Amino acid sequence: MQAIMNSTLVEKELISSLSFKSKDKVKQHPQLLEQIKEATRLGNGYHSKVSIYFYDDEGLKRVNTTIWADGAKYICLKGGIWLPIDRIVEIKV
Repeated sequence: MQAIMNSTLVEKELISSLSFKSKDKVKQHPQLLEQIKEATRLGNGYHSKVSIYFYDDEGLKRVNTTIWADGAKYICLKGGIWLPIDRIVEIKV
C-alpha cells in the first residue's frame, strides 16, 4: 500500500487525544485481522513493537508500539491506549 509512505508519526500517548468520529470507510490490508493476531502474540510473548498505520479524522498516522490485546472493535496498546480497528490500515512487524 503506497499511501502508508505519507503517514505522520505520532507518539502512542497522543492517540487518546485524536478524533475518530468520521464514519468514512478505510481501505484495510486484506490480512489485517491476521496481522493484529500476530502483532498481539509478539507483543505479549516478546514485547515486540510493530508499526500501526491508521486514520484519525485529520489523516493517515503511524505509531510504533506494542499491542497488548485485541477485541472485536479495538486493540489495546501498551499503556492502556485503545485504537479502533475500523480505522487501522495495516500493521507491519
